[in-house]
Amino acid sequence: MDKIAKDVGDIQSRLLDHRPVINAEIRYFMREFEEKRGYRESRLLENINKSVLETNEQMPPANFEDMKHQLSDISKRLDAANHMAERVQQRELEAQQGTQLKANMEQLKEDWAEFLKEQQRLKEEVDEEHARAVGQLSTKYNEKKKELAKFTL
Repeated sequence: MDKIAKDVGDIQSRLLDHRPVINAEIRYFMREFEEKRGYRESRLLENINKSVLETNEQMPPANFEDMKHQLSDISKRLDAANHMAERVQQRELEAQQGTQLKANMEQLKEDWAEFLKEQQRLKEEVDEEHARAVGQLSTKYNEKKKELAKFTL
């Protein structure tokens, strides 16, 4: 029974315990990047860090204040330019709407004149029809008067 337990333990450690394989991969990775490359990446990072520190030391704080002042001036100028551009854009839009409004007004005037002509034509037709109806009625009443006059005599 002890042998079976030992064999099962060995099988389990071979199948499920990956630490030896992972440790070997870690050692290979470290050897590849540290030993073979000669710490090239760390030296590059150190050089970059040194350059940044030197640049920070060379720039006096007064320059930062000047830059802040210049940036605020630039920001104000940009705001003013943006405001002026918006005003120009608004004026163009108003001018465009004004020309469109004028065109619409001209069209409305033409439509109104056409409407008035149509109304005048319809009025003349109604007047003619009315005159015909009045003429017919007056002739009819004149005839009735003549007939009535014949009967009264």
